[in-house]
Amino acid sequence: MNSWLSRNWAKVIFLAALSGIGSSGMANAAQPSGTVRSTHGAWSIICDTPAGATSEQCVMMQNVVAEDRPEMGLSVVVLRTADNKAEILRVLAPLGVLLPNGLGLNVDGKDIGRAYFVRCFQDGCYAEVILEKPLLDTLKTGTSATFIVFQTPEEGIGIPVDLKGFADGFAALP
Repeated sequence: MNSWLSRNWAKVIFLAALSGIGSSGMANAAQPSGTVRSTHGAWSIICDTPAGATSEQCVMMQNVVAEDRPEMGLSVVVLRTADNKAEILRVLAPLGVLLPNGLGLNVDGKDIGRAYFVRCFQDGCYAEVILEKPLLDTLKTGTSATFIVFQTPEEGIGIPVDLKGFADGFAALP
């Protein structure tokens, strides 16, 4: 089975720690309380200075809902680590998703693989991966992505994510 994480699992956890995002920071990253700095197609850059932080932090995000399941929404967030050495794609899925199946990704009809959920909080469960060049290039040049969550082992729910503006938004991410 193809996995976005594969050899980078430890690296993701390490970089998440370096980024200074703990459990409350993860919730804030998925549901930022800051201000929209700019909009790029379907993506918004939102910046805020979290409690205890010495500088402003920005994320690029899009909130989406399954067309036929209004209760099934995702927050898709791209952020840079505090040390500016990596970018992370973090997806918040609602509680009730089947965790062992992970989060599938399909871009323009091509199966990219699955990411595993890292942890759950009161606002949902998080999957995250490092945006390495092949995945980043796929997202920059793609037109549409579908994230797939599972409520049962057999039932995958595809949630469309518009990639219009992803490349421009990523370039504008401080």
